[in-house]
Amino acid sequence: MTAGNDFDPPLDPPTLFSARVTPHRSLNRTGFTVLMAFIGAVSFVAGIAFWLMGAWPVLGFFGLDVLVIYWAFRVNFRSASATEDIMMTPSELRVRRVSHRGDVMEWTLNPLWVQLEKTGDPEFGIERLYLVSRGRRLSIGHFLGPEEKESFSRALLAALQTAKRGITYNPVA
Repeated sequence: MTAGNDFDPPLDPPTLFSARVTPHRSLNRTGFTVLMAFIGAVSFVAGIAFWLMGAWPVLGFFGLDVLVIYWAFRVNFRSASATEDIMMTPSELRVRRVSHRGDVMEWTLNPLWVQLEKTGDPEFGIERLYLVSRGRRLSIGHFLGPEEKESFSRALLAALQTAKRGITYNPVA
């Protein structure tokens, strides 16, 4: 073999679409701390007022309320660690879903045979998105709101059409 006949290593297929969908949380850690401090202070002041009036058991119930609210927010923050990754190349569409517990589920579909199905209401917008292939439906993007689902579906449809049309390589570039 001569040095001029060496082949270049195979190219990775181009990524046509890549998205990570996560649950939206409007309250960050700092906001949570401030909110819990406010709730704790209000509950403590109200509990002391009831204690001074002679209804001392109410103080414990106000403390219990603060603990229940704290627990509910912790569960909410833990569920925010769930993700859904969708990646498409010309030859495969890969959906990877990770639950808040760390359970991983993956699906690999052929983008040439996949259709995007939308269900919804004219006033509300898109409620659900499905990838349909071989008679099976896979729900995607359930963390997104109606406007986000509309934008997400347009981008995914454009990528699916590109995969079905085929990639155009421009050797001059």
